[in-house]
Amino acid sequence: MTDISITAANVVAGADSSAVSGVAGETIAAGKAVYQSSTTKKWMLADSNSATAEVRQAKGIALNGASLNQPIAVHKSGDITIGATLTAGQAIYLSDTAGGLCPLADVGSGEYLCLIGLAKSTTVLAVDIQFPGVSL
Repeated sequence: MTDISITAANVVAGADSSAVSGVAGETIAAGKAVYQSSTTKKWMLADSNSATAEVRQAKGIALNGASLNQPIAVHKSGDITIGATLTAGQAIYLSDTAGGLCPLADVGSGEYLCLIGLAKSTTVLAVDIQFPGVSL
């Protein structure tokens, strides 16, 4: 699988960003897909082929880097400059690399589909997370 190469320093929320603050449950880089643990309430890296259902459903994109127990801002919806080169119109999904993002062509057999959003341009991703709960 080929994940989108994100430059963390270039991740910026758009004007219509809906974001929340929280605490990181592990080291997380800006631009990584995350979910909030139901037990610890901390933000963790999402992963499309995790054995744990909760982990397979991303809830947002980290807007800043954080280590364990540090504050983190999470972009939940709206536009985000993702710090990567995108193809306008392309759908972007959660990958099987913890926190990674990839196009549909790189979602493999046995992975759960979690649509992160659609590329509005070569730099901006319109985040609208959809999780149908089905695997390929």
